[in-house]
Amino acid sequence: MSPSQVPPPVHVLSPDLAGVLKNSVEATLLAIIKKNRHTRYFSESPVFADFHSALRKFGRGNDADISDDTFLETYRTAIPLTTYDSYEPYANKFLGDTCQEDDVRDMFSPGLPRFIAVTSSTSKPKPKFYCRYQIPNPLRYVSGDAGPTFWTFSLHYRQLVKVQNQNGDIISTIPAGMGSSAGVRMRHGLEVENDHLNIKLAGDWATSPVAVGFIRDYRTFILTHTLFALARSEVEMICILFATSAVDMVRYMEEEWDTLITSIETGELPPWEGIQHVREYLQPHFPPRQDRAAQLRAIGKATEQPGWLGEIWPKLKTTTSICSGVFSVAVPKLHSLGFGTSEAQIATAYDPSDLNLFKMTPREVIEYLDVAKEESASSIVPPWLVEVGKHYEIVCTTHDGLWRYRLGDVVEIAGFDPTDGTPITRYFERRRRVVITWMAGGILTERHVTAAILAVQDTLAPIAEFTAFIDSRSGVPTLAYLIEVHGELRPEASKAPKRLHNELCRLNEEFDPKRMRIPTIRVLRPGTFGEYRQWKIKMNNSGAGQAKVPVLMWDDAAREWILARVHKELGLNSNDGVVRG
Repeated sequence: MSPSQVPPPVHVLSPDLAGVLKNSVEATLLAIIKKNRHTRYFSESPVFADFHSALRKFGRGNDADISDDTFLETYRTAIPLTTYDSYEPYANKFLGDTCQEDDVRDMFSPGLPRFIAVTSSTSKPKPKFYCRYQIPNPLRYVSGDAGPTFWTFSLHYRQLVKVQNQNGDIISTIPAGMGSSAGVRMRHGLEVENDHLNIKLAGDWATSPVAVGFIRDYRTFILTHTLFALARSEVEMICILFATSAVDMVRYMEEEWDTLITSIETGELPPWEGIQHVREYLQPHFPPRQDRAAQLRAIGKATEQPGWLGEIWPKLKTTTSICSGVFSVAVPKLHSLGFGTSEAQIATAYDPSDLNLFKMTPREVIEYLDVAKEESASSIVPPWLVEVGKHYEIVCTTHDGLWRYRLGDVVEIAGFDPTDGTPITRYFERRRRVVITWMAGGILTERHVTAAILAVQDTLAPIAEFTAFIDSRSGVPTLAYLIEVHGELRPEASKAPKRLHNELCRLNEEFDPKRMRIPTIRVLRPGTFGEYRQWKIKMNNSGAGQAKVPVLMWDDAAREWILARVHKELGLNSNDGVVRG
């Protein structure tokens, strides 16, 4: 559906539409309860004891004896909010290189998981592991209906978990890594046991052959996908997992333009770092294309020119990416892929031209925890009773075995889909809050940090990407920003720190301006965040899409790495009161 065909959300559910939504959600919930009720996690974890106790009071030990209404009411009253604390001991049973089938079968859902999604540990030093049993729903607007697609897919996994039966035979090999990588594998039949054959495939669902997905070096991974896409003029869609990688892609194209064109002309792959192990599998899919090279030379390197990508790919219709939250800063003209997490697919883009408007998935049960009330299951609101304009934390119950699981993401209700009543939301912020004592007890949230720096772009420069941390180098803590900008700093950029101070106080009236030091702004060399992603991927043995830059950076090693690449600093010098720049 094109943006012009998307019906605007309605602000009030009619009784009929509310009934349709309620029936749909309850049918999904019943299916999940009956499917996962007898799994190891749900049967054994003490957090669900009240549910089982409540059913036993009915004196019925057989599912066939229990009415649907009893299941639904018992769920509503006896299932608490859950977190990774209850899930982790059961997930850890999969983390050995080899595990016994009897120890892991039917753990969260019947059977064995198809893959294990590993979080990027952006804000936490320790990753989380989620067993996924279903083929992920293909993200909207990445479909076989489009023409040639420049898709930066990765096939990396962090480890392989082998499941052994009582006879000692390996009955399943489960990849653990990025959920998006597993989704590509499952949708296209690329089982890890067959990677020695998969690596030779052309991959007719993307412009790149399958072997590109095995490149680990982040810069080479992006460049090689770009090289194969540049060789084809008929590209109709670009799909890059995160918007920040789209920024990296354009920057790498600019840096390597002549190399890319020469390679397309000669049919010889460049000697980039990290390409050696797949070169022999890539070369057969990369013939010389002198005519295409001549076209690209005539177009020239004009990355700052509006419409440049349209000249390179005249049939290009859509560029899509995950653009929610902080990713929306990077490339404001992208179309949104949706809202997904390692835990579950949460929502699809409702209007692809609006980067922050999502339709919640009907495949799982999404409930809403009122952020203005007590953090308990009694404050959960079902989808048909949420109110437009209010904020709720997402709570999900899934086919993969999560039960009223707190994601920590807060959304604002923007309305309801007029066709089926499903809530339409806008991403608001992470619920986790960080209290900074130097702000006189005021609470600093990721939303404050983001909104403040974006508000001073007209004084500073257009922000390409940013992070922030608590700077205590002078003895008095202050908020310090690390930014990359588009183009040059504006002449009045030295005024930006003071404006940041005022904006933070405006965003939270609890902040006492007299007790807050002026924030600092460190401007990084162009491309620093791309280099950071490459460094982080190597450090964590993670996939090419799992090096997110956090809004607030707490990792000391990451902070020291990035501080070594500061190009310019703006901020109040506590010794002389002068703004330096």
